[in-house]
Amino acid sequence: MKKAIKWISIIGVSLVVLVIAALVLIPMFVDLQKYKPRIETEVAEATGRTFRLGGDFNLSLFPWASLSFSDLHLGNPPGFEEKDFVSIESFDVRVKLLPLLFKDIQVKRFILKGTRIVLETTKDGKISWEFGKKSMDDVSASKTKKKVHAKPSEGLSLKALAVGEFSITDGAVVWLDQTKKERKEISDVSLVLQDISLDRPVQLKFSARLDNRFFSLAGSVGPLGKEFGKGTIPLDLLVKALDQLDVSLKGYVTDPAMQPRFDLDVQVSPFSPRKLVAGLGMAFPISTADPKALNQIALKATVKGDTQAVSVSNGVLDLDESQLNFTAKAGDFSKPDITFDFNLNHIDLDKYMPPPSEETPAKKDEKISESKPSQKKIDYAPLRRLVLNGALQIGKLKIKNARIENTRVKIVGKKGVFNIDPLAMALYQGDVSAKASLNVQKDTPVSNFRLTAKGIQSGPLLIDVLNKDIIEGGLKANLNLNMTGDDAGKIKKSLNGDGDFLFNDGAIKGIDLAGMVRNVKATFGLAEAGEKKPRTDFAELNVPFTISGGIVNTTNTSLTSPLIRVTTAGKADLVGENLDFRVEPKFVATIKGQGDSKDRSGLTVPVLVTGTFSSPKFRPDLEGMFKQKIEQALPDLKKKLLEGGTGKGESKPVEKKVKELFKGFGSGS
Repeated sequence: MKKAIKWISIIGVSLVVLVIAALVLIPMFVDLQKYKPRIETEVAEATGRTFRLGGDFNLSLFPWASLSFSDLHLGNPPGFEEKDFVSIESFDVRVKLLPLLFKDIQVKRFILKGTRIVLETTKDGKISWEFGKKSMDDVSASKTKKKVHAKPSEGLSLKALAVGEFSITDGAVVWLDQTKKERKEISDVSLVLQDISLDRPVQLKFSARLDNRFFSLAGSVGPLGKEFGKGTIPLDLLVKALDQLDVSLKGYVTDPAMQPRFDLDVQVSPFSPRKLVAGLGMAFPISTADPKALNQIALKATVKGDTQAVSVSNGVLDLDESQLNFTAKAGDFSKPDITFDFNLNHIDLDKYMPPPSEETPAKKDEKISESKPSQKKIDYAPLRRLVLNGALQIGKLKIKNARIENTRVKIVGKKGVFNIDPLAMALYQGDVSAKASLNVQKDTPVSNFRLTAKGIQSGPLLIDVLNKDIIEGGLKANLNLNMTGDDAGKIKKSLNGDGDFLFNDGAIKGIDLAGMVRNVKATFGLAEAGEKKPRTDFAELNVPFTISGGIVNTTNTSLTSPLIRVTTAGKADLVGENLDFRVEPKFVATIKGQGDSKDRSGLTVPVLVTGTFSSPKFRPDLEGMFKQKIEQALPDLKKKLLEGGTGKGESKPVEKKVKELFKGFGSGS
């Protein structure tokens, strides 16, 4: 037994010595340079491309398994502009062989220098990185192999890892698209890893230039652990780009090869998006009314997630002078379930709107009607799958020059039905509360909107929003609207509902209803107008209305003012933007205003309001005035005619009496 063990030991040692001797002696006596032509031929036949090794080609097996070569070129097929697909200036790798048997990876060096890869697309659509098509049998076998052997739950178990020197330098990647005549190049690519092991953080330095614009990545990753791809791996990275953008990532990645999860603190230092895009040699893609908008952004947040859900907490976004604090969560990505809570201190949205066009509205409409293609049908399927629960608060908001405070919005949506309740805000010393809903369960959306407002100062609001000083006074409003469709034209045509506007203690500016009665000539351009800007003061203006099919109707709009009462009836076509109203003012013998509902006697001079929203026209209703004069004159005329010339006192001819009754008609008084 002892002799057997002895001979086995001798044989084992001899085999080891022979293997070592072979590993040492074979590279010494075999001239690998003679095999270069055969290697080049084999690679060329396998790839269908030219291949050559212009420099030295060296191989050693003990104590380090090493491979080095230089001046490698893998060409492109005919028809490509670039001659080489891949070229490498030099490559040198040295690995210990025996420790590999015990899952101990020891790399003395890994040095790759001067690698250049060209990704080219020809004018006829051929791509340089395509190496022929696999047969259906190969594809089927590949899929079967993946199904049988792919086990994402298994990580790579290592006993030890040590790399002395790892560097990739002077690399380049060229993107060349002949169909679009585009060329992009990433040059000066450098990747250096230091202190590579399983139980210590790996130091990482990466840098490159994109079309000669510098960016870099530096920091540490790990310790990686002995079961590579399993466990918790710390990250501490800093990304720099174009001397503008600094992004830091700190946190952990857990089980990246199994069920990846991450927990990262993200911080983006203040930078200018405009300068960043300019640094890329591109025009800024967003045109804003304020050219200084989007000039500074900063961000910090904690981001956690896995393949099923992502959450953001402690988020702070600085946008120019505004700051947004936010949290958000998204899960079940096939049927997104999104929750968010945004709190914005203040923002001027007018700065971020497109700049005003110099074209007139008529030219704009003409251009749109000529160039607007048939509208594609909107697919609401993603909204039907969406589950939404969000809240938004804005301290101060400016939009369309309107100034709003303390805005609160709550939105909830599921299965294609979205409800906003509440929508509340403080607006020009008043309060607005509203709620709305949107139903996209069918292809045509159905919406409704309810609003209540009180205490709003209408004058400053209209001046800011419309730049028109046409009315003043406190406003109370109620709206109840329903609509269908997903474009402005359809919505206008389908608009239905009702509401009322009640103005108190104010004035209508630009119209003097009392003057229109007293002096028809001046009011309608038949005489010189006075220097004083016309206005009609009122104690109460009530505008109740209904909407049906985009037509706004009012039958009982009324204005109550000392010495005058006004009623209005008519309609406004929202689709055609046409007006058709009849205004009937009446002088009354009272100075009462608000709260006085008694019908007073007086002279009614109707006024017709026609034209369009942008250009309304006012003219006296001459036929109405004449009918009113006749109706008022008939009783008195009848009495005078019956008296004839036989009454007491001096008699007057009938013709003279009739003239006196109509004295001042049409010429003012």
